[in-house]
Amino acid sequence: MIKFILFLFCFCSVSAMGQDVTGIWRGHFRSVGNRTFELLFGEEDRYKVEIQLDQRSKQFNGVTYSYKTTVFYGKATCSGAVNIKTKKVIIEELKIVELRIAGGSACIMTYFLQYSKSGDEEFLEGTYTSINTSDSSNCGRGTVFLRKVVTSDFYKEPFLVKREKEKAAIKKAPVIAKNNNKPASSTTRANTVKKPVTPAVTSKPTNKPSATPSNSTAKKTIPPKTIPPKTTSTPKPTVKKLPSTDPNKTNTVKVVPLDSIKKIEKRLVITPKVMLTRENELVKTIATGSTEITINLYDNGTIDNDTVSVYLDKKLVVTKQRLTEKPISIKFELDENNMFHELVMVAENLGEIPPNTSLMVVKAGAKQYEVRITSNEQKNAVVIFKYEKGQ
Repeated sequence: MIKFILFLFCFCSVSAMGQDVTGIWRGHFRSVGNRTFELLFGEEDRYKVEIQLDQRSKQFNGVTYSYKTTVFYGKATCSGAVNIKTKKVIIEELKIVELRIAGGSACIMTYFLQYSKSGDEEFLEGTYTSINTSDSSNCGRGTVFLRKVVTSDFYKEPFLVKREKEKAAIKKAPVIAKNNNKPASSTTRANTVKKPVTPAVTSKPTNKPSATPSNSTAKKTIPPKTIPPKTTSTPKPTVKKLPSTDPNKTNTVKVVPLDSIKKIEKRLVITPKVMLTRENELVKTIATGSTEITINLYDNGTIDNDTVSVYLDKKLVVTKQRLTEKPISIKFELDENNMFHELVMVAENLGEIPPNTSLMVVKAGAKQYEVRITSNEQKNAVVIFKYEKGQ
C-alpha cells in the first residue's frame, strides 16, 4: 500500500511538472544574420514572440505569434515535447496560418529551450533556427527568452480556455467530497446514538450511566455549539476588506498613462468568429501622415447584389450592406497614439456574379488611393492603415 501511494505521489509530481508548460509564454527573440526577418519586421533585430501551449503528458500542441505589433504579425501552429528529467523543451512550428505582413516571405522556427523557475516566475530560454517556407532556405538563427504570463497580446486560444475549465472542475471535486463525508459521518453518529437510547429503557444499570453522561455532556456542549457560529459570523465582516482593495486597483488604473490604457482596451476586444474561421488575406498597407481617413466602398463593375460587412480593429462598423454605385462611407482618425488601424472586408454573399468584388476609394489628406478587393466565403480581405508622421 505504501509503495502504491509513493507511486501515485511520484506520478502526480511528474504530471504537475509537465503541466507547468501549459499556458501563455511571451518574450522576445534576437536574430543573428537574419536578413529575412529584417525585411518582414524592420531593421531592429529584436522581435516579440508569444507562444500558447496545451500539454498532455510529455507532448503538447499550440500556436506561436512573431510580431513587432499586434497588427503586423505571423501566426503558426506548433507542437513539441518536454524532457521531464532535464526540463528541456523543444517547440517546432508546423504551418503558417496567418501572415499579416506586406511583402517578404514566411519563415517557420524551431525552438530549443530550457525551463527554469525563480520564485513564482517561470522562464523558457534558449535558441532557435528557422527556414523559409517557400524554398526551405535558411532564415537565420538566434536567441529566445520567454516568461510565463496570464494574459495574451492577441486572444486566449480555445484550448487554453478549455484547460482552465478542467482545472476549475478538478479543484471543486475534492471540496465536494469532503463536505459529503462530514455530514455522512455526523448522521451516522446521530443514528447510532438514537439506537442505544431505546434499549436504555429495558436495561437500567447499563444504559443509565451511558444516558446520563450523554445528556449531561449534551447540555454542556449545547452552549459552546451556539457560540462558534457567533464567532464565525464575526470574521465574515472582515471579508469586506477585500473589495476595499479593488477600488484601490481601479484608482491606480486611472493614474496609468493614456497610451497604456488604450493598449489594455485593445487587448479586451474579442476577435469576431468570422475572422477566426476564415483566412485573412492582406491586400494592401497604406502608410500616411494624414490624421483623417475617409473610405468609400462601391461595387466594382456590374452591380450584382454583393453584400458585405466591415470590421475596423475587430469592431463591426458596417453590417450586411449592399454595394451599389452610391458609396458606403467610413471615417476614422490616425495619430501617434493610434498608429495602426486594420480594416477587414467580409463577404456576406457572392452576389449574382461570384466572387464578391468591391472598389475601395481612400482619401488621406491630399492623397487618394484605389484598392480593388475580392473576397469570398472562405477568405476575408484586409487593408492596414499605418500612421507615419511626415509622409
